[in-house]
Amino acid sequence: MLNERKPIPVTEAIQRVCDQYVTGETEYVHLSDAYHRVLAEDLLADQDVPGFDRSPYDGYALRAQDISQATDKNPRVLEIVGHIGAGSVYSDRLEEGQAVRIMTGAKIPTGADAVIMLEDTDMFEDKGIPFVSVKKSVKYHDNISFQGEDIQKGTALVEKGTVINPGITALLATFGYAEVPVAKKPVIGVIATGSELLEVDQPLEPGKIRNSNAYMTMAQIKRVGAIPKYFGQLTDDLPESLAKMTEVIKEVDFLITTGGVSVGDFDLLPEIYQEMQADVLFNKVAMRPGSVTTVATLQNQILFGLSGNPSACYVGFELFTKPIIDYYLGKQEVGNQKKEARLAVDIAKNNPFDRFIRGTYSIEQGELFARPAGKDKSNMVHSLATANCLIQLPGGSSGYEKGSQVTIHILE
Repeated sequence: MLNERKPIPVTEAIQRVCDQYVTGETEYVHLSDAYHRVLAEDLLADQDVPGFDRSPYDGYALRAQDISQATDKNPRVLEIVGHIGAGSVYSDRLEEGQAVRIMTGAKIPTGADAVIMLEDTDMFEDKGIPFVSVKKSVKYHDNISFQGEDIQKGTALVEKGTVINPGITALLATFGYAEVPVAKKPVIGVIATGSELLEVDQPLEPGKIRNSNAYMTMAQIKRVGAIPKYFGQLTDDLPESLAKMTEVIKEVDFLITTGGVSVGDFDLLPEIYQEMQADVLFNKVAMRPGSVTTVATLQNQILFGLSGNPSACYVGFELFTKPIIDYYLGKQEVGNQKKEARLAVDIAKNNPFDRFIRGTYSIEQGELFARPAGKDKSNMVHSLATANCLIQLPGGSSGYEKGSQVTIHILE
């Protein structure tokens, strides 16, 4: 295991990881906490919406035949026999020559078959009795929102695997879902490796760098909808690090380590996986950055050994870890959305492996264009700050010209 590193294609590596997918449990959360959670069950409408015939406008409920000849010059006059506000009802039956003042959302009274909008009427009184002068005709059933025309009882409201947005929240509230069944968020452990690492609150020292990978990865974990749990750093002592890894995996659903996956003198992860008798799915991928990305399984656990270089770590998470979390949550869409775009600039560098360049995409004259977000070295972090996509360039080419069609992986 330590020395056998045969690179496999990116698509094969992704498939090997996805073949290990597991789904999580269901939990119920209050509707106010359900935003951006993943629905764990299909939800059906238990009522019609609207639940009754109602008015979509302020105006008058009436019988269409009573004003069939009404015009601006020849208005029809009806007696106003009631007033219905939203949430109220008119209990009597509307008779010939009568109208009821009605507010938006109020129930259509019995006997009425249309609504005339307020701006097409004038109200007046004669001997203390209210009347309405109607200056326009309407047809039978005009301006009525009918029971069930929005949603009928038994209709599927939202499908399992849907990420709850504000519009879905409104639907759930409409149908009384105070408690919502959602996928329980997996807990993802994060451990950093490398004697050169300092924590973010420590002053710099010669030969040291601050630990950006762990915090970047935890942010990626949150973005995909899981819960990160940081366990600090591994030491360079193999028995001590092995003991820590063995304990940590008991507390999480999946475990990510950053760094230490090469075969140098201080790279312990290969030996730790070997000592733990983990089943290595792959330990090298034909890609840049992140070729030394390693994924292993241990009983029901999946261990992601991501590169110590920030951009390689970032790319490895998006390609391999994100899909498995999406599967766990039961999302309808697994992995990052892919789109076709055109390169906005030349990219001449040759590489035998597939490349995933941190990029930005934009719509220009109705077409999608992508360009590098900055310098593309795997140890650089600046280009990650503005990247909203990964530009995938298949290996084996001497370069790609401006205007070439490429696949991009959407990050947000």
